[in-house]
Amino acid sequence: MPHYDNLLYRTAGNITHISLNRPAVLNALNQATLTELLAAFDAAAADDAVQGVILSGEGKAFAAGADIGELAAIGAVDAQRFTRQGQYVFDRIERLGKPVIAAVNGYAFGGGCELAMACTLRIASERAAFGQPEVRLGVLPGFGGTQRLPRLVGAGRALQIILTAATIDAQEACRIGLVNEVVAADGLVARAEAILRQIGANAPLAVRLATEAVLRGMDTALTDGLALESALFAVCAASDDKREGTAAFLAKRPPQFTGR
Repeated sequence: MPHYDNLLYRTAGNITHISLNRPAVLNALNQATLTELLAAFDAAAADDAVQGVILSGEGKAFAAGADIGELAAIGAVDAQRFTRQGQYVFDRIERLGKPVIAAVNGYAFGGGCELAMACTLRIASERAAFGQPEVRLGVLPGFGGTQRLPRLVGAGRALQIILTAATIDAQEACRIGLVNEVVAADGLVARAEAILRQIGANAPLAVRLATEAVLRGMDTALTDGLALESALFAVCAASDDKREGTAAFLAKRPPQFTGR
């Protein structure tokens, strides 16, 4: 099992749990933590036994943003390098090829909110809170917040959240589409595991390619997205999983997918 200084990493069955573990600083995202996040998700991606990942935070925060002490000390060149590092790591999470659920147990501010948005789905505890307060510090969201937030909630709501630096609670985040569900704090991880089991019961190749179709399609015109969808549908149609899935349906038996 990999060991990290700023994360907890464990695999139970076919689910990997990754938890930010800097509770004294509300799991602030410094450069070392970003480096470890990349290594941890690479490890989960490389493990064929892992079907999905749950990302959470230790203590009362999911992640309360970037490490302000580190941010205060850097100039323009290092700042751009830092944001590009964060963007690269979050893009890796978003395009992992396996579903990643953010189990948001508490504060998800700044980079923490951006980290949650890079996950496939977001399940929030009733105690969670979200925000992009960067403008209070004289900067703007730099880990993808200006791009992923409007894609999730629309440009108008995204601008209001970013420009006011307001905090929204879990129920409001769910209402506007920032999170998928709100659950009781003591049922947060169990609900995330249940969703991953639901996803894991389906054809792995189809799950991966459906995710790819959505993510890549959002960056293209509708006609290009439809062409991509058709091409990926064809890939699935030629797969062993498609033959197994249709045969199992017709035989009224559970499918035995192989991911090929």
